[in-house]
Amino acid sequence: MSGEILAISEAAARLGITTATLYDWLGQSDVGLLRIRGRSVTVSYFQGGPKGQGRIRIPAAEVDQLLDAMRVTPSTVPVRRTTPRPKNFPGITVPLGRPDR
Repeated sequence: MSGEILAISEAAARLGITTATLYDWLGQSDVGLLRIRGRSVTVSYFQGGPKGQGRIRIPAAEVDQLLDAMRVTPSTVPVRRTTPRPKNFPGITVPLGRPDR
């Protein structure tokens, strides 16, 4: 499967997205703006034709890379330690309380 090259419609079907979305992702990848689940992703693909205007073909390995980037992995929420409140007020030199008393 590593040497397999897919048409854009086959790649989109494997990813579970529309072909228009995959074209959009490829355009974002070309300029370095594609981010999936917070990670920057680049997609290598082939475009035939004499002036590069032909059909787009994507290697199956690239589709697998996109699937891995889309995979949700469970993560634990880090435990936040509460900061202790100061028992005194440093820097305050006047008596605390209401000014009229």
